[in-house]
Amino acid sequence: MKPFIFAMAMTLLPVCGASAQRDTTAHRLADVVVTGTRSTADVRHLPMTVSVVDRRRLTESQRVNVLPTLAEEVPGLFVTSRSMMGYAVSDGAAGGISLRGLGSGGGRMMVLVDGHPQYQGIFGHSISDSYQTMMAERVEVVRGPASVLYGSNAMGGVVNIVTRKMPEDGVKTDVNLGAGSYGTFQGEFTNRVRSGGFYSVVSGQYGRSDNNRPNFGFEQYGGYVKLGYDFSPYWTAYADVNVTHFNSSYPGSTHEPLFGARQWITRGVATAVVENHYGRTSGAVSVYHNFGRHKINDGYAAGEQPQTAYFMSKDAQTGFSVYQSATFFDGNRVTVGLDYQHIYGKAWNEAIGTREVTNRIGHHHENEIAGYVDFRQDLFSWLTVDAGVRLDHHSQAGTEWVPQGGLVFRVVKDGELKTMVSKGFRNPTIREMYLWGPANAALHPEEAVNYELSWKQRLMDGAFSYGLNLFYINGDNMIQTEMVDGRPMNVNTGSIENCGVEAEAAWRANRYLSLNANYSYLKMHNKVLAAPEHKAYLGAGYRRGRWTLAGGLQYIDGLYTQVNPTEVKENFLLLNVTAAYRALPWLGIWAKGENLLAQRYEINYGYPMPKATFMGGVNINI
Repeated sequence: MKPFIFAMAMTLLPVCGASAQRDTTAHRLADVVVTGTRSTADVRHLPMTVSVVDRRRLTESQRVNVLPTLAEEVPGLFVTSRSMMGYAVSDGAAGGISLRGLGSGGGRMMVLVDGHPQYQGIFGHSISDSYQTMMAERVEVVRGPASVLYGSNAMGGVVNIVTRKMPEDGVKTDVNLGAGSYGTFQGEFTNRVRSGGFYSVVSGQYGRSDNNRPNFGFEQYGGYVKLGYDFSPYWTAYADVNVTHFNSSYPGSTHEPLFGARQWITRGVATAVVENHYGRTSGAVSVYHNFGRHKINDGYAAGEQPQTAYFMSKDAQTGFSVYQSATFFDGNRVTVGLDYQHIYGKAWNEAIGTREVTNRIGHHHENEIAGYVDFRQDLFSWLTVDAGVRLDHHSQAGTEWVPQGGLVFRVVKDGELKTMVSKGFRNPTIREMYLWGPANAALHPEEAVNYELSWKQRLMDGAFSYGLNLFYINGDNMIQTEMVDGRPMNVNTGSIENCGVEAEAAWRANRYLSLNANYSYLKMHNKVLAAPEHKAYLGAGYRRGRWTLAGGLQYIDGLYTQVNPTEVKENFLLLNVTAAYRALPWLGIWAKGENLLAQRYEINYGYPMPKATFMGGVNINI
C-alpha cells in the first residue's frame, strides 16, 4: 500500500482526458517565480525545481497557517504537528519543516518572507506559528539547496512566502471567522486599499484552542501592515511589519507528563524595500530586522519541585540585501548581489515572582557578509545553462565557497529535462557555539551537495502536467553532540546520505473539477526524525455555481517518531474535506472535517494527534 495513493492518482488522471477544457492562464502564472533567481523568471528556464502554491489553494481549506497545505501540496516536504492548533517552541514543539530528510529543527531549511530570512537567532530554527495565511499571496518552495542566493540555512531548500498587495484601485475587506472541536476559534481580518500609486494591506489574526489533552491550551494573536507606493512603472517601494504573539501551555509527552509548563513568545519582523523594474534590468535594495522575545517555564515532573526561574531570551537578526539582475544580450540574465546580517542572541534565567536575574547564560553576536553572482544563458531554443557562486564569510565560522550549476533541455514541446548540482551549507548557531555544556566555538559550517535530475511536461494546452525528480544528497560536517574527553561536546562529525524520487501530476478535468497528486520516496543512510519514507497525496477541487468542495487524502509511511533508545515508526492515512457555499455575493459559509477516518497516530513521540475534528464558519468579502 506504500505508493497506493500515487498509483491511484496516476490511474485516475488520464480518464476522460479528451474532454479537458483549455485553461492556460493559470498555467502561465504558475510558471513565473521569483525565489529561484531573485528576479522574476520563467521556471521552465531554471535548473532547480520550484513548487508554487497559490492563494486559492492556501485558503480553500480555511487554514490560518500555510504549512499544513504545503505539507500536502509539495512532494518531499513534511511538517511536524502535535495538536489541533499551535506549534510552539522548546521541548515537544512541532512545526519542524523537512525536505528530502533535511529539516528546520536543525536550521537546515530556510523560510523567507518576500526573500528575507526568518529564523530564531539563538537556536537557528524557524518559528512556524508566524507563517500566517492572511498575509500570503502565494508560497514558492525551492526543493533542494538554495545557498548560492540565500546563504546559510538554505542547505535543504527554501520556503518563500510572497505577501499580498492590492493590484487595482479600490478597497477590499475580508473577514474569516470559524469555531469547532476542542474549543477552537480562529478569526482573520484583512483590508486592502489602492489609490493611484499608493497601496496598503492591514491584517489581524486571533486564534485559540484547548487542544485534545488537558493543559494543552494555545492562544495566538498577530498583525501585519504593508504600505507601498509605485512611483512609476519602473520604481516601487514598500515597508511592512509583522508581529505575532502566542501563549502556550505544555503538558509534556504521555510518557513523561509535565506540570506548570508555559510559554510566552513574541516574534516580529520589519522590512523596507525599494525595487526597480526596467525589463532588461531589475533589482532591489532592502533592509530588515527580525526580533524575538521568549519567556518559558519548563515545568516539572511528578515528584519534582516546581521551577523557580523562567528561561528568558532575546534575539535579533538585522540585515540588508542589494541585488541587480540584467540582460546584456538575448537569452542572457546575470544577477549580482550582496547580503549582510548581524545576528544577536541573549539568554538568562529570571526568578519567578521577583524577576531577579539568577543566571546569565550568554550574550553573543555574529556577523555574516556575502556576495554572489548567478549567470543564466539560453544557448539555443532548446538549451539553457545556469551557473552561480557565493562567497560567504561568517565572523566565527570563517569563509565558505558555495557553487551551483545546471542545464535545462527543452527537448519536446512544453517539456523540460533538468540536471542540477548545488551545494548547501549551514553556519553553527549561537547555541551550538557558546551556550550550555556542549558548546564549541571551533565548529565549522555543515555542508551538503545535491545532485538532481528532473523532467516536467505540460499536455493538453496546460490542462494536464506531470513531473518526476531523482535526487541524491551527500553531506558532512553535520554538527552532533558526542563525548569528548569525558564530557559532551558539539562537534563536526556527522554525515548524511539521502536519495529518493518525487513525482507529481495535476489535471484540470473541466471548468468545475481539478485533481492533483504527488508522491515522494526517501531513502536515508542515517535515520532521521520527522522525515517519512513514503509520502503521498491525492487532492480534488470542485467549483460549480455557489458551491466549492475541496478534499485530500494523504498517506504517510515509515515516519520515525523516535530513534533512541528504541525505534518507533508510524504510518497513517488522513482524509480532510472542506465545503463552502456562497450564500450572498459578500457572504460565504464553510464547514470542514480533518482526519475524518479517525486515525490514531503521532508525529511527535508521546503527543497523540486528535482523531476526527470539525470546524465551521463564515467568510465576509466586501
